[in-house]
Amino acid sequence: MSPPESAVDLGLMTGVPPFAAAGLVTLDNWQDPPFNRWGFQHVRELIPTANIARGSDRPWELRRAERDLDEFELQVGRRTLRLPEFLEETYTDGFLVLHRGRVVTERYLNGMQPDTRHLLMSVSKSVTSATCGSLVEQSVLAPNDLVTRHIPELAGTAWEGCTVRHLLDMRAGTKFNEDYTDLTAEVRVYEQIYLWRRRSDPTLPFDMTAYYPTLQNQGPHGGSFEYRSILTDMLGWVMERASGVRLHELISRYLWRPMGAAFDAEITVDAHGNAMADGGISTTLGDLARFGQLLISGGRRGRTPVIPRAWLRDTLTPEPDSRSAFEASEDHHGLPPTSYYRNQFWVIDPRAPIFQCSGIHGQTVFVHGPSKVVVAKFSTWPDAWTEAFAGMTRLGLTSLAEQIASG
Repeated sequence: MSPPESAVDLGLMTGVPPFAAAGLVTLDNWQDPPFNRWGFQHVRELIPTANIARGSDRPWELRRAERDLDEFELQVGRRTLRLPEFLEETYTDGFLVLHRGRVVTERYLNGMQPDTRHLLMSVSKSVTSATCGSLVEQSVLAPNDLVTRHIPELAGTAWEGCTVRHLLDMRAGTKFNEDYTDLTAEVRVYEQIYLWRRRSDPTLPFDMTAYYPTLQNQGPHGGSFEYRSILTDMLGWVMERASGVRLHELISRYLWRPMGAAFDAEITVDAHGNAMADGGISTTLGDLARFGQLLISGGRRGRTPVIPRAWLRDTLTPEPDSRSAFEASEDHHGLPPTSYYRNQFWVIDPRAPIFQCSGIHGQTVFVHGPSKVVVAKFSTWPDAWTEAFAGMTRLGLTSLAEQIASG
């Protein structure tokens, strides 16, 4: 692995797309266009990672029923786009569609290959949640547990009174600015501790666990929904303390191995080995699709239970105030009135069900229950997040799923 400060010369790499432009990929620019188009597929060459092992069993075979979807006309607001146009306009790196568990189309763009691991960004949150569901099923922890029950040294800090449920549903009172365009916001500052960005603040600790006690609250725990990635990282620490097992090993044990992943995954870690639960996982496209298929099939790989069915039911069962807490937030992103956030998933319609795992720059697992369609999509939007890109992706995938199911 290259040292964190080293640069990778784009001009010397093979398979680099022409629009990536010759130059240098460093910790200063790897998340910015056009360098993210290379960086998201080469994370471990920039940042330390821990391995999420797939085990030695045969992979879960995804059977194929391929169709030509290029002539499908996707309705995206007032626009109509054919699939290749949609993929190009949303800066797609990988795209895999399953219908009734079979591969309808599988595409690799921007130099990506079937064995390439691509950064999930916040889709990592849903992977962490699925693993947490197994710990809950085994009574290792419970959603109503206080954080301080498992991490007693946080007593007397802003985390006092915070529960696992508050973390899962993004309803803790923690003050944490998630403005990706502001390099002084906490979401960018803590990247220095996680080795995602060159250190510019010498007062920051080198260990993420020393950073959590420095945070303050902006409101009571259990209030309105507000999207803050740090809450997933705290969830990961709670999971480690409750189980006595590191997060990358938990994901391997409870998800990656029983799922029948074809390749190892990886997760970025800080200088003390603390995993970035909120956005640091990289996987192949096929394994991301396998994860999505678990979500639509009640957590099962064939007859083998992987994600507890009760956890998925709980995800699709809002609390009495889940929607009002979601609507009161500025982070509802123009989603339909049936939408809410629970267990680190964006639920669009719990009855259908339609829900998704979502990460900045366009990482997506889209689960469309009515059509039995799952879409796994890797992207490198030029912006971390815009409502235009997010809406275009959701509407386009909905239109695609409906057309696949209709014939």
